[in-house]
Amino acid sequence: MQDKYSDLSVLPTRFFLAAPKLDEEIDVEIEQGKTLIIKVQAIGDLSPSTGQREVYFELNGEMRKVTVEDKTAAVETVTRPKADAHNPNEVGAPMAGVIVEVRVHAGVEVKKGDPLAVLSAMKMEMVISAPVSGKIGDVIVKDNDSVDAGDLLVKILKEDVETPKAE
Repeated sequence: MQDKYSDLSVLPTRFFLAAPKLDEEIDVEIEQGKTLIIKVQAIGDLSPSTGQREVYFELNGEMRKVTVEDKTAAVETVTRPKADAHNPNEVGAPMAGVIVEVRVHAGVEVKKGDPLAVLSAMKMEMVISAPVSGKIGDVIVKDNDSVDAGDLLVKILKEDVETPKAE
């Protein structure tokens, strides 16, 4: 632990075991005649995607900010099935991003090129279109879902082809 955090023996035991409370002041003597005065000012909201939060504090009267991992928070990890790249009826995300809008639902007939969803990635939005005509089978994602490249978004059932009747 010393390799990662340096000498922790100067830290009061109580603060080694538990985080300080808001407005609580900690005096840490790092060497004789040099004392750090640390006071926690605010704790930011938890980022559900990373499990981190920002902590604002004063260090010898100067405001500072640090991003910390909140080990008490459970990070929800969603794993999605991947689209089969060789199956045009399985529509996958072209890149990682956030689904801004799903424009179809199960049972809807679509033609090749019809919009299925809108993906926001790298500060741009792109419309994901149907690669084939058919009926929407399953819609795997919903608005505001985060997706990775290749994640399955929509399944399209093959369009029924009428066979000529024998007379």
